[in-house]
Amino acid sequence: MAEESNAFYVVRKGDIIGIYKSLSDCQAQVCLSVCDPPVSVFKGYGLRKETEEYLASRGLKNPLYSVNASDVKADLFGPLLPCPFQQPDGLDILPTKPPSPKRTKDKQPDGLDILPTKPPSPKRTKDKGTAGSGSMSTEQSTKHLKQAYSLEAKKVPHSDMSCIIEFDGASKGNPGKAGAGAILRNLDGSVICRLREGLGVATNNVAEYQALLLGMRFALKKGYKQIQVQGDSKIVCMQVEDRWKAKHENMACLCKEAKGLKDSFLSFSINHVKREFNADADAEANLAVDLPVGDITEEFS
Repeated sequence: MAEESNAFYVVRKGDIIGIYKSLSDCQAQVCLSVCDPPVSVFKGYGLRKETEEYLASRGLKNPLYSVNASDVKADLFGPLLPCPFQQPDGLDILPTKPPSPKRTKDKQPDGLDILPTKPPSPKRTKDKGTAGSGSMSTEQSTKHLKQAYSLEAKKVPHSDMSCIIEFDGASKGNPGKAGAGAILRNLDGSVICRLREGLGVATNNVAEYQALLLGMRFALKKGYKQIQVQGDSKIVCMQVEDRWKAKHENMACLCKEAKGLKDSFLSFSINHVKREFNADADAEANLAVDLPVGDITEEFS
């Protein structure tokens, strides 16, 4: 009974994967329409803390609904306003209420001044009707929204400039016949390109570094400016972050090259993950072992 209390369910519906605590919640995901994607359900016990942390970093926790970004239509949610997670210092990035004359009895509730509001309309004359004031309000609100979106875009990385790099190296013998593999993904997890490079004879650590460099060079060549890197080589991740020092000259040279490429990006992060979360890059590295030395293959999705 105690084991059942720790049970969880992994539900896959098309390209979306969700984690649930009850079977009834899983059953609610099944639709009767033949047009809907198929649903698969798997059961596990004892969701590990590191798994929860990984899921929280890659997905959304407790959403009302979740959907693949590619399935979102422009008018799906109706009118939307920009809403930052937390109010930053300096409210100039938000559409704000313009200065108004003396307040009337219809006082606006606290907190609503961060939304675009109707500006004070000019005094009406006997020769002018009321139609103009409504037009003025719409134009002014639209202007505020455009300014907000424009300023937000300067602060938030554009998805077209951002990508995720998964890297891994393989060496059959350590040292032995080696290969480097890397995968570039969009922020929604979809694959951009799979990369493989034949390394000849090399150690596993050298292969790991070469895999990282392979992914970084490709991302830079394609114009990506913000990258999130992950791999299962703790030594590479720690050395690139300057948390561990490279002791061997060969490793130090590779680390120096990686740091040089790192500085070419506007933002860069690298994270160590468990091997089971790096299986796709591992598969590419194993395929790369059979390539000639220096031969690079690029497989686009």
